[in-house]
Amino acid sequence: QVQLVESGGGLVQDGGSLTLSCLASGRGYGMGWFRQVSGKEREFVASISYIGGSSRYSDSAKGRFTISRDNHRNTIFLQMTNLKPQDTAVYYCAADSTGPRIPVPIFEEDYDYWGQGTQVTVSS
Repeated sequence: QVQLVESGGGLVQDGGSLTLSCLASGRGYGMGWFRQVSGKEREFVASISYIGGSSRYSDSAKGRFTISRDNHRNTIFLQMTNLKPQDTAVYYCAADSTGPRIPVPIFEEDYDYWGQGTQVTVSS
């Protein structure tokens, strides 16, 4: 069992920055961030391998967001810069507990544990 708790969401202005954190109670190999706008499907944002040497980003996140992890603290981070109103969503942390995979997964069905989500709102 892996329990995930996200934090760090909030309200920020267009062009601002936020860093999300996800504390895991157990071991997640691949870890990812997804987001969902009400009424739309959840979409992939970024993912990172267990050792942290491999990461993947959605086209919208590339160049603006950075995913990282601290395995000693069982925590992953998503640093978000140059935020835009279209980044407004609930952001979810996800863990793949089945084992290390390369390339690190980007699809929802590859993750078996999910956090409750944290709201990020970017005002224009």
